[in-house]
Amino acid sequence: MSLQRISVLGAGAWGTALAISIAQKGDKVCLWSRRTELAAKLTGERENKTYLPGIPFPETLEVTHDLKSAVDADIILNVTPAQHLRQNLEQLRQFLKEDVPLIICSKGVESQTGNLMSEVMETSLPGQPYAILSGPNFASEVARGLPSATTLATQDEQLGLSLAKAIGKSTFRPYVTTDVIGAQMGGAIKNVLAIACGIVAGANLGENARAALITRGMAEILRLGEKMGGRAETLMGLSGLGDLVLTCSSTSSRNFSLGEALGRGEKLQDILERRVTVTEGVHTAAALSKLSADLKIEMPICQAVHKLLNGGATVTEMVEELLARPFRDEKLAGFD
Repeated sequence: MSLQRISVLGAGAWGTALAISIAQKGDKVCLWSRRTELAAKLTGERENKTYLPGIPFPETLEVTHDLKSAVDADIILNVTPAQHLRQNLEQLRQFLKEDVPLIICSKGVESQTGNLMSEVMETSLPGQPYAILSGPNFASEVARGLPSATTLATQDEQLGLSLAKAIGKSTFRPYVTTDVIGAQMGGAIKNVLAIACGIVAGANLGENARAALITRGMAEILRLGEKMGGRAETLMGLSGLGDLVLTCSSTSSRNFSLGEALGRGEKLQDILERRVTVTEGVHTAAALSKLSADLKIEMPICQAVHKLLNGGATVTEMVEELLARPFRDEKLAGFD
């Protein structure tokens, strides 16, 4: 398989960071922007001042608004937000060669269907080779070349190894797995848990409470992830535990910072209106609530966040509900 030209679809923070990281190796990379004006701005300024200010584009990175041109590549990284992935894949169909692998870089659950990104991919472009990229990666650090590791999941291990070689480098290390489900579940659920940890910080509930939430949140990831068919070792790896720890501990996380604002008493709509980036946990909370109910999986933290975001509950009510849960044996309440 020829791996000469790589395209990244989506010129937000993460898409831009991936494009910069790959282009820093000297590879020819095309970054596609949905918006014509943004593509022109990025081309002229040679940096993404909105999402990654101060990080210049390598010479080998080009920007385009022409989707047909962007899709003419050997590898495509699709960094479309989870709730728009299906629509984007429909647009790609008319241009995409059937043997070109897509790396899906979105984290979340489709709110309308409850589908994982792999399921959206398989129903939208059946037979197209694909992989899932998910891990504890802040865009700005990847773009600046700071050491990072991530999970690259695909059912075809040889394809995974080829893709890892194409997009990886010493400071951005993809670890390959065939556990496509497990790699997605951690990244989707941790977004909701990060909102909960942000609320703890914003409401000044203390570090003990945050540690408890992270630990009990990991139990929720394992319960639902394994029920969906994911493997425990994947869920305890970079795309699960690693991503959970990162996003539940830093204001650089969009989900954590949203939760922190909620914990301080700000209204959800006001927070979202002033943001230029997508906060996936807001959309995923409702989908996870329904999914866990359908599968009869106990996920009290995710359920509480859903009630806060979508059910009219207050922060105080959310905290009181979690604290009122009965005492249980840790093993019975634990990671099984």
